[in-house]
Amino acid sequence: MDHLWRDRMAYILGAGKPPDGACVFCEAPQHSDDAQVYILHRGGRAYVILNIFPYNTGHVMINPYAHVDSIEKLGDDALLEIMQLTNLSLAAIRRVSNPHGFNLGANLGKAAGGGIDQHFHFHVVPRWQGDTNFMPIVAQTRVLPENLDDLYRRLRPAFEEVALEMNL
Repeated sequence: MDHLWRDRMAYILGAGKPPDGACVFCEAPQHSDDAQVYILHRGGRAYVILNIFPYNTGHVMINPYAHVDSIEKLGDDALLEIMQLTNLSLAAIRRVSNPHGFNLGANLGKAAGGGIDQHFHFHVVPRWQGDTNFMPIVAQTRVLPENLDDLYRRLRPAFEEVALEMNL
């Protein structure tokens, strides 16, 4: 059997975090190979990236390039672009995966569930009817039907197409 879940414990223990306490959301856009770090789209003030420890298949995050810990520290231009990239993400994910709905949001601070609370980011989580089953409750395991590399290869062209259509 292939692995069922991208190990959340690895996330809790620090996997995927850059060395020396650097910010993962500041480091990711420094890479020249977007596929290596799963960046789906780069804007002028923010970018869209796959969550490598997703709540559900297709979970993306919109991250400002600015290293700020809260949305109210962003300027109007960055706020507008984050919402435009949210719309881009919704349209591209709908095109590829046809979800029945989405969860959108941000966790500001550790008390609100922020795993990386020093760099504001906005979540877009696709949802399907019945996507929660007994596995998370009984086995504390999520079943994800597609690995990140395959998902990235399916989503990236849709992000490019929709970005052109939206003039982003």
